[in-house]
Amino acid sequence: MTGSGSVAVICGGVGAARLLRGLARHVEPDQLIAIANVGDDMELHGLHISPDLDTIVYTVAEAVSAERGWGLEGESWQAMTMLGRYGGEDWFSLGDRDLGTHLYRTQRLREGASLADVTGAIARSWGIEFGLLPVTDDRLRTMVTTVDHGEITFQEYFVGHQHSVPVTSVRFDGADAARPAPGVLTALADAERIIVAPSNPVVSIDPVLAVPGVRDALRSRRDDVVAVSPIIGGKALKGPADRLLVELGREASATGVAEWYTDEVGTLVIDTVDAARAEAIASVGVRPVVAPTIMSEPGVLDQLCELLLSV
Repeated sequence: MTGSGSVAVICGGVGAARLLRGLARHVEPDQLIAIANVGDDMELHGLHISPDLDTIVYTVAEAVSAERGWGLEGESWQAMTMLGRYGGEDWFSLGDRDLGTHLYRTQRLREGASLADVTGAIARSWGIEFGLLPVTDDRLRTMVTTVDHGEITFQEYFVGHQHSVPVTSVRFDGADAARPAPGVLTALADAERIIVAPSNPVVSIDPVLAVPGVRDALRSRRDDVVAVSPIIGGKALKGPADRLLVELGREASATGVAEWYTDEVGTLVIDTVDAARAEAIASVGVRPVVAPTIMSEPGVLDQLCELLLSV
């Protein structure tokens, strides 16, 4: 690691998975722990599906589909084809190999294992040595209220409607009763640096912060918390973060991200295209740091990781 001490990463989605792949090269495994969103989890076909956890595992293991950014490379879809043949529920695609992950997770959970324990076993089987924890072992579901369809689950919004329907509010069902998974609060208290990954603030990071104790943990360590803006030049590189911010009354910009995180984050890394926004970000009490942040560009991922560990 650049510097010393442990690192905790609040994460969810494709951007977080890519960042973790880089951080795993810069931080010793026993000094790195990822605390992941499970608000996207769902039950379908009798299976417990954890999209963000699986995207992190597949990406760090370099097994993720390069084209889609989720699921496995070289996947086949015969099970989905058969399901569609019978008129079954096939709007949420599950690859044949990916099904094995969900079958294993569901079996273990029904046997009484915790989601954290199952996640650890899956990660280790892919050779991942750093800690990967769901923020909670309890049921947590992101619910999205839309103009045309009322309140629906996140996956119905994101996949079923291709996140194309206007949103009026978001809530996290089960959050009030959820408990942080064992090790989550300890990791946040002990980490020298807490990183908020470049994930959707509304539906990837806020579900993590909604679990009692997590938001307070970041607020108590605010000066040690650094986030990466997922909005670059007013746009999200992937997904609906820009539209959600606007629909919920915020600005789709790096400034809007700073305002969203102002109580939890002391430093915000913004892309070079947003350098002119540094003064506005500083005015809301967040320290801006300007650097290249598009991780798909050559060399940027490692440079960004080194920056996050040193600012």
